[in-house]
Amino acid sequence: METKRKKMKMMTLDELKDRDIGKIGTPERDKYEFDLKMEALGDMIKSVRKERHLTQEQLGKLVGVQKSQISKLERNTKNVTIETILKVFNALKANVKFSVQIDHSDLNIA
Repeated sequence: METKRKKMKMMTLDELKDRDIGKIGTPERDKYEFDLKMEALGDMIKSVRKERHLTQEQLGKLVGVQKSQISKLERNTKNVTIETILKVFNALKANVKFSVQIDHSDLNIA
């Protein structure tokens, strides 16, 4: 007996995100991309802290915050100011470079 094989359609990661989360520019996709970037930032802080052989408590003392705030920052950077992030990277002796991309589409003010 011959079995029928279903052909699986190959998709790129971007195609999967478009299908399951929404196309670029939709509120759902924008939130997803933002959350992903914030998670990566927290992971980066944790990674550099460990590379510098610092505990969360030690880094907190360098920045002037409690250990719990460093822990929160490493887990969730969404509710943190740029000033705090810059203080953390300064304490870690890490250079920070920002890249701003300007969208040249028209602005609509409602």
